[in-house]
Amino acid sequence: MNKIVLEHYPVSKLPEELRQGFAASATVKVVVEEENRTDASPFTYPGFAKFSDKQPPAMTIEEALENVRRSRESDRPSVTTEEAVARIRMLRDEWDDE
Repeated sequence: MNKIVLEHYPVSKLPEELRQGFAASATVKVVVEEENRTDASPFTYPGFAKFSDKQPPAMTIEEALENVRRSRESDRPSVTTEEAVARIRMLRDEWDDE
């Protein structure tokens, strides 16, 4: 990773947005280093800002209960934890055989 360090850098040479809060005659230490983008969320980058602001409206308790009721009435057979685990193991073992 590249890193640039400038010590005793004049505030007067900084861009206007970075000068705020400093005296015009002051000097600062400037550190510039590349971000490790694999660790950062893609939604923190400027191009995605318009998407991160759009959150779905919160569901009310009544809406949540209605969703549960509809799910229970949908004629889907319920399975036990043991049955679900057995299905998953069977599917996983199919891949191990290849």
